[in-house]
Amino acid sequence: MHPSITELLLLGLGVGAFGTLIGAGGGFILVPVLAIIYPDAKSDLITSISLAIVFLNATSGSVAYGNMRRIDYKSAVAFGIATLPGSVIGAILTGYVPRHAFNMILGSVLVIIAIFLFIKPGEGAYAKKEDLRASTHRSFTDKLGNHYDYYFNIRTGIILSFFVGFLSSFLGIGGGIIHVPALISLLNFPAHVATATSHFVLAIMALSGTIVHLVNGTMQEGLRTALFIGIGVITGAQIGAYFSNKVKAKGIVKALAVALVIVGLRLLFG
Repeated sequence: MHPSITELLLLGLGVGAFGTLIGAGGGFILVPVLAIIYPDAKSDLITSISLAIVFLNATSGSVAYGNMRRIDYKSAVAFGIATLPGSVIGAILTGYVPRHAFNMILGSVLVIIAIFLFIKPGEGAYAKKEDLRASTHRSFTDKLGNHYDYYFNIRTGIILSFFVGFLSSFLGIGGGIIHVPALISLLNFPAHVATATSHFVLAIMALSGTIVHLVNGTMQEGLRTALFIGIGVITGAQIGAYFSNKVKAKGIVKALAVALVIVGLRLLFG
């Protein structure tokens, strides 16, 4: 039995709000839910729907975060370009992976990331301090007067972004669920800047993966689902960006980790 239009709209609203709040795009929630709703669907159909939704979510969230002046545009453009070749390769390869193997890979990746976030939830927790000072510096103030001043290794960020592009497009999760923890823990980005910047990168990356699926004809069967979830997501993204102002940095990281564990375990043992 297929979900109703109202159910798809509500799903999109929730995915958009929570995904934007933690900067993850919502694909990590949507892929497992779609796997439950459509148990007989092929993995490439699920990933194609999810990537299209992630694009809409990330674009809507980026507009909201851009108005807050919280996006590190210079880094976002560099990282976004780096994700493109990986996302195209991932979108092509996903059609060759059996559904059970797909679920095992995705679940394992999410749980592993959550463990690292629980162990060290702080900004720059896994960054090498000697690399940070020798590399790129950013300093700016957002619309609310919050000042951000941080150092990071942009080369490491570009390399990470290539693999994020591949994994996210391959798994259909949008990449933010991997990129945000990497930006915070490995590259020393402030959590609020990481969520906003990740959204801008996600919009670039998810668009390229979606185009590949459209060209391949993978998405045709899922256009109705993508349309109605997408409408809900656009509204939900604005809600998530608004509430991000009211959540502390460690709260965002912990919410991200909890979500990862729940979804990861559901895929592994569901």
